Amino acid sequence: QVQLVESGGGLVQAGGSLRLSCAASGRTFSTYAMGWFRQAPGKGREFVASITWSVGSTIYADSVKGRFTISRDNAKNTVYLQMNSLKPEDTAVYYCAGRQSRVTNVYNYWGQGTQVTVSS
Repeated sequence: QVQLVESGGGLVQAGGSLRLSCAASGRTFSTYAMGWFRQAPGKGREFVASITWSVGSTIYADSVKGRFTISRDNAKNTVYLQMNSLKPEDTAVYYCAGRQSRVTNVYNYWGQGTQVTVSS
């Protein structure tokens, strides 16, 4: 099993920045990639960004390209999401997730989430 703990959420004004962290523990070697997802009130969970542990390949949702950056620190088993130029529509609970498969886009492990609120 892999345990994921997010931190770094909070309240920020539009145009501001936040950095989320996701600390992974347990059988982290079993994960191929890590991702960030978010869920706004009344909406479904949506993909934000992902990164592979090995070479650091990244993918971003169009809505965050150029504003958010995902990174990882393999020595610390930690993944980060730097969020800049935040907008009120970025308000959501942000979840960290771990994926085992290199082929299928299924995330097997999930954190408890951290709230991000962007005020206008």
